[in-house]
Amino acid sequence: MMTKIKVQPLLVNYKTLEEFTRFKEYGNQELAMLEDLRSNIVENDSESPFYGVYFGNALIGRMSLYRVSKKYDNYFTPPQDYLELWKLEILPDYRGKGYGKALVNFAKSFKSPIKTNPRIRSHSFWEKMNFHKAKYDVERDLGENPLIWLPSGVEEREL
Repeated sequence: MMTKIKVQPLLVNYKTLEEFTRFKEYGNQELAMLEDLRSNIVENDSESPFYGVYFGNALIGRMSLYRVSKKYDNYFTPPQDYLELWKLEILPDYRGKGYGKALVNFAKSFKSPIKTNPRIRSHSFWEKMNFHKAKYDVERDLGENPLIWLPSGVEEREL
C-alpha cells in the first residue's frame, strides 16, 4: 500500500546540505547555502527555497521553488507573481513511484503559474503534469526552453 507522500520545506542546515550531495544537480545554489552557513549569515535551521520528500529518514527527492515578482513576468496574462521550479530530482532508486508528481502537485497547490527549465529527457514527465513549452522568445529565454503550467484563469502571454 502506498502511503501518502508528504512534501516538506527543507531547512538550511548541515544535515540537509549533506543529503544534497547525493543528488546529481548539486551545484552553486547548495555551495552558496553552505558558505552562508559557514559564515553564519544564516542561522542553522533557516528556511531554504528547497522542498523535499523522505523515505524513512532519507531525503529521496527535492526541488526548489522561488516566487518571482510580477514586475519580471514575461510569460503570463494577466502579469502576476509566479513560481520558478528548479532542481526537481528524485534519487534513481525511487523514480517512477509518485515522488516527483507529489512535489509538482505541491508546487501547483499555490495556484500560481509555474515556469521550469526541465532536464534533458524529462519532457514526458512534465507533459503528464500538464506543463507545455512556452512560445520561444530569443531575448527572454536566452537559450532555455522553459515549460509552463497555467492555473485556471491564466493564459500564456502573447509575444
